[in-house]
Amino acid sequence: MCSSKRASQYHKVETPPPQPFLKSLKNTLNEILFADDPFREIRNEPKTSKKIELGLRHVFPILEWARGYNLGYLKSDVISGITIASLAIPQGISYAQLANLPPILGLYSSLVPPLVYAIMGSSRDLAVGTVAVASLLTGAMLGKEVNAVENPKLYLHLAFTATFFAGLMQTCLGILRLGFVVEILSHAAIVGFMGGAATVVCLQQLKGLLGLTHFTHSTDIVSVLRSIFSQSHMWKWESGVLGCCFLIFLLTTKFISKKRPKLFWISAMSPLVSVIFGSLFMYFLHHHFHGIQYIGELKKGINPPSITHLVFTPPYVTLALKIGIITGVIALAEGIAVGRSFAMYKNYNIDGNKEMIAFGVMNILGSFSSCYLTTGPFSRSAVNYNAGCKTAVSNVVMAIAVAVTLLFLTPLFFYTPLVVLSSIIIAAMLGLVDYEAALHLWRLDKFDFFVCLSAYLGVVFGTIEIGLILSVGISVMRLVLFVGRPKIYVMGNIQNTEIFRNIEHYPQAVTLSSLLILHVDGPIYFANSSYLRDRIGRWIDEEEEKLSKSGEVSLQYIVLDMSAVGNIDTSGISMLEEVNKILGRRELKLVIANPGAEVMKKLSKSNFIESIGNERIYLTVAEAVAACNFMLHTAKPDSPVPEFNNV
Repeated sequence: MCSSKRASQYHKVETPPPQPFLKSLKNTLNEILFADDPFREIRNEPKTSKKIELGLRHVFPILEWARGYNLGYLKSDVISGITIASLAIPQGISYAQLANLPPILGLYSSLVPPLVYAIMGSSRDLAVGTVAVASLLTGAMLGKEVNAVENPKLYLHLAFTATFFAGLMQTCLGILRLGFVVEILSHAAIVGFMGGAATVVCLQQLKGLLGLTHFTHSTDIVSVLRSIFSQSHMWKWESGVLGCCFLIFLLTTKFISKKRPKLFWISAMSPLVSVIFGSLFMYFLHHHFHGIQYIGELKKGINPPSITHLVFTPPYVTLALKIGIITGVIALAEGIAVGRSFAMYKNYNIDGNKEMIAFGVMNILGSFSSCYLTTGPFSRSAVNYNAGCKTAVSNVVMAIAVAVTLLFLTPLFFYTPLVVLSSIIIAAMLGLVDYEAALHLWRLDKFDFFVCLSAYLGVVFGTIEIGLILSVGISVMRLVLFVGRPKIYVMGNIQNTEIFRNIEHYPQAVTLSSLLILHVDGPIYFANSSYLRDRIGRWIDEEEEKLSKSGEVSLQYIVLDMSAVGNIDTSGISMLEEVNKILGRRELKLVIANPGAEVMKKLSKSNFIESIGNERIYLTVAEAVAACNFMLHTAKPDSPVPEFNNV
């Protein structure tokens, strides 16, 4: 096949032209931080006034889509906004209870952040508000250090401070374009973590369903179940029966909406309907059902300022910072994932870094106006999407509906049973236990399933923090494992072609006598250089042993295919030099095929090319094999190969 080629037909592998260090560093940073080149349009605009306009539209997406806004869009957004408000109001009250915060904070948090997001957010479908997992995290982490009952004012102020730090961290990540930091939470880790958190949340709501007043602050399943069953004599049957009735109602409406997507509004309205009927039930019959607890008085009026309540004094500032960073990362991961999912359905793109800035600013301003952490929850965004929203104006409509509620309707929630709020939370959380995604991970990738299961078990049997650390730790370990142990395999030739492939993947591919072709599937760094050296040596030993047993000609050339080696560091170059010396002592020749520009630049600067010789570096595996065959059939192994043509 390739052996008939003349040596003069081989192409020389060029070394890229040298670049100044600062220019090279700038290009590298641009690739890392500005891979999508977000400022291309601004940079290419010659007029200064137009540049300012484009810059403002980049920071405030509302200036972009508002130009084409019309009455048709407004009609759709009003319907969507009112629909999600009917879900946001009961959910907001419920999630604030989950965080051990005053219920009114759930309504406050559905007023200011959605308005900010409508101005700065790039998603048309995201409905902003509080979420169960972040609420649970806030309550669990803050409750360990400060008792919400004994010291409610400090607890509340620390919740605002944690929200401020979460927003500050999110904003900084967006401005510095460090969104890849959030991506350390893999899909498998998020599935397991969310499922575990949802399980814990559901179990904790048994407190409300059973009407218990004293309950454990721990979140692990053992402590929760012990707390429940150790107080079996205090269970209130009235609360349990009422809670089960509302839970069945909520799950039934969810099932109907899932089977018939056009009836999504049934599921969306069911929490508010539950609150209304639960409140009416308690209003008329609370004298007969003393075992059922209800919310009580909610303050009227929109958000009071809270900027003066932020706590920046030790030792509490450290606690608020830790809670803010952890909850902020979780909120970012959830919000961006939800936004991208719905953007994909409608065939538009959202900028992850702009979303981080939008989330960050809305949480900073939220912390100044009596709000705790908010993001883009899936359930509310799904309702917004199904209701036919066109733009982020649906968030504005929702905020107006919440403002009307705060100004005029809060007395109506006085008799809302806590057991109804528990039922709403359980119904929402059951959807986060995504067993179908876990089964898909099992079928697709066992290691990802292990990451998912570890995160789930860590949350359920340990704490939220343990589950988070486990999921991130195992994901990082997998990343290090992939970098530290890249695939290296033997390649063979697909007969009658110049194509070379992995012989395990393509059993019909044949190996060539006297040649061992090895493909390195990844960059060569200090973390894997020793492994690659040992693995190459093992492949050579196995090949020589096989040739010796079969009585074939001895091994002469080792062809190293570096097409997948995107980069190499000094340890990797030292490894190649060491391998070349070892092969020289064994009278074998090392040949390099298809090195990339970055690899060639470093091999050239390190003088490795001079030591190995230009005649042993080829543009493709086919040319390397052809040249080796040419030397084997027409010359001695040490003979130089004729000069190449430059291309």
